[in-house]
Amino acid sequence: MKGPWNNLLIIIAFVSVCGNRGRRKEASGLLTIIALLVFSVSFTGLVHAQASAPSQRQMLVRAGRLLDVRAGRALEDQGVLIVGERIRAVGPYAEIARQASADAQRIDLSSATVLPGLIDCHTHVLLQGDVTSADYDAQLLKESIPYRTLRAAVAARTAVMNGFTTIRDLGTEGAMYADVDVKKAIENGVITGPRMFVATRAFSATGMYPITGYAWELKMPEGVQFVDGPEEIRRGVREQVKYGADWIKVYVDRRYYFKDGVLHSMLNFTDDELEAFVTEAHRLGRRIAAHAMGRDGIAAAVRHGFDSIEHGYGLDEELMDEMNKRGIFWCPTIYVGVYVAPGRAAAGAPVWLQMRDAEAQAFRLAVRKGVRIAYGTDAGGYPWTENEAKEFSFMVRYGMAPLEAIRSATIVAAELLNAQDDLGVIEAGKYADLIAVAGDPLRDITELERVRFVMKGGVVLRDEISVKR
Repeated sequence: MKGPWNNLLIIIAFVSVCGNRGRRKEASGLLTIIALLVFSVSFTGLVHAQASAPSQRQMLVRAGRLLDVRAGRALEDQGVLIVGERIRAVGPYAEIARQASADAQRIDLSSATVLPGLIDCHTHVLLQGDVTSADYDAQLLKESIPYRTLRAAVAARTAVMNGFTTIRDLGTEGAMYADVDVKKAIENGVITGPRMFVATRAFSATGMYPITGYAWELKMPEGVQFVDGPEEIRRGVREQVKYGADWIKVYVDRRYYFKDGVLHSMLNFTDDELEAFVTEAHRLGRRIAAHAMGRDGIAAAVRHGFDSIEHGYGLDEELMDEMNKRGIFWCPTIYVGVYVAPGRAAAGAPVWLQMRDAEAQAFRLAVRKGVRIAYGTDAGGYPWTENEAKEFSFMVRYGMAPLEAIRSATIVAAELLNAQDDLGVIEAGKYADLIAVAGDPLRDITELERVRFVMKGGVVLRDEISVKR
């Protein structure tokens, strides 16, 4: 029980420095409640870790249909032999069953379609819906970082239970390095959630990101880390890496408008500044993502060699050709645009309706051009009560074959994360991240909105479909 005692000592220390004596009295009144919560969460986490951490025991999964995303085909009656957290062998069930030990745990998914765990390359677990600026401001002004982190733990659990066994979380939106803590809690078995690649605070230039529009004498919370000039940028990148950033995220543009049918934007940084971001991130072994919606922002990010373009509503054929030449990924986040556009238009920004429609056209063109499209939803931009898998339907509606949509959330997403040795396919040596659905997602992509089985690293987190014997 070392963990709970450490947490309790932290709380006592917090109470001891909690302002004046009046506030100390108020804080101490909360101590008992908070301590009980900490003991409950910590003890539950300890039991969960002991009960569910994969040992070197064997597990044999029988798949009625197994989707081989690399070969692009569904295979009948397949077996997956798992040892610990990784896959040992995959093949016809009768053959794989002979390799399993007599005491191997058997999971019968013979009535299901088994796929690799899904990967969402654009989430915000620290955000709970951002239709208007009022929604955003309320979270930063009225919710403490500890409270937002508790909600993030729920969001993380929601993601993995919906079949997303890995996420790339692209910014805490004012919650500092809380995403690193959520990631750590998952890795230590304290809470249930997906594998996380985190971008911590993200970056913008002074005055170019919320919270804005309040009286100048007020010190408002900041949704990102503001940096200006190449030296400050390099220092900021080093700081975020120091505190746990797996990725660097930069808000490259803002202020979107259409002119002559082209979606334009204002750049937040100069060329020298953007170059500093990319070179420093790459020097430290980190990939870098660009929030870029208008053509101007996308062009700048592509020119300077960002690894992924987020949103990219203003993409055109010329930019797509350059992205293909440079191996840059696109993370479209279609559903969030569909979700927020009506509310933002009603709040005085009708350009969002045009942006939504422009992205549909860009997506159709990108499919034809063979752009490397990685699945990303911007979940958190809409509430976590919405299933992240709704993105698949829009991808298919806008011209992508169901298999390619699934590949975008598995093998392609793993390549974006530089995790293709561990994730994205059901093959020997990879993590045992599996999901299952009742139907055939190659015929009905909405099956992925009804995931019935989830395994992450050899641990079953959800099972509503296996045949019990």
